[in-house]
Amino acid sequence: MSDEQTETGTGWPQPAGPVRPGGPAGEPDPRPDAPDPDELSPLAPQEPVPSDDEPGVAPVDDGATVDLASVSRSAEPDASGARQVEVPAPVVESAKPAGRSRLSTAGVMIVALLALLGFTLVVQLKTTSTDPTLGATRQEDLVRILSDLDARESRLQQDIRALEDSQRQLRSGEQGRQAALDEATRRADELGILAGTLPAVGPGLTVQFSSGGKPISAGRVLDAVQELRGAGAEAMQISGGDRATVRIIASTFFLDGENGSLVVEGRRLVGPFTITVIGDPATMRTALNIPGGVVASVRGDGGNVTFGEREVAEVSALHAPIKLEHARPVS
Repeated sequence: MSDEQTETGTGWPQPAGPVRPGGPAGEPDPRPDAPDPDELSPLAPQEPVPSDDEPGVAPVDDGATVDLASVSRSAEPDASGARQVEVPAPVVESAKPAGRSRLSTAGVMIVALLALLGFTLVVQLKTTSTDPTLGATRQEDLVRILSDLDARESRLQQDIRALEDSQRQLRSGEQGRQAALDEATRRADELGILAGTLPAVGPGLTVQFSSGGKPISAGRVLDAVQELRGAGAEAMQISGGDRATVRIIASTFFLDGENGSLVVEGRRLVGPFTITVIGDPATMRTALNIPGGVVASVRGDGGNVTFGEREVAEVSALHAPIKLEHARPVS
């Protein structure tokens, strides 16, 4: 047996353990980075690892973060020569995902459709509430037009009441016959004035057209006649510079003649042309002075239009009665 086997008393060689470097036996290693002797021994007791199921031990959140900068080690060894590692309580920060508000595709489409609908409604309201003709009219002209419409409505209401009174008289026994004769006479006079077979007098207006750079065309005169009819004219006649006069009725036609003349009902008239009309003077004058109307057109061509109000205007020219060949009254 060798000396080693004799020293162990087992007859087997002593197993080789970790060799402690340097220094006399039983003294700690003076190097600062030397490991702890207890940690090198395989017989040193191990510290039990805590389980999540043990009571009093708080589970560790997998989503938590630990601040490693707060962990420090002591570089100075303690009295036994071992260095102590101080591990402070970890700083646990709750990791929460940042929430984002995202609009879905359906939400974006709904918002776009609502915006388009609102824009369409605004455009529609502006389009329907805007009148380019009235928008360019002065406030005084608008007030006068409204007053003329009210006056026309009042006259129509009076006509309705007069017709209702005539109807009641025709149905009222003894006075019915005389009332029927009076009504027939009145209607005949009205129809004679409208047909141009009877002269007429009353308040009215004279409208004179003077040419400038361009002659007064037949279309301009016809437009003036239509505007006057729309404003309530009841009887009209037109005169030329040579005093020739023609009664204007529903069937009257106008043509352009030579050298700026005007042909009315086959009769040639030379300028300036004067229309004498019976009706409400203020209403008819306003109708002709509407922006873009007859007066503006004539003045745009270099001509001029003058008005003259008459308390008693006379329409004396007569139109020959037309013999009807095909039309018959309905019995």
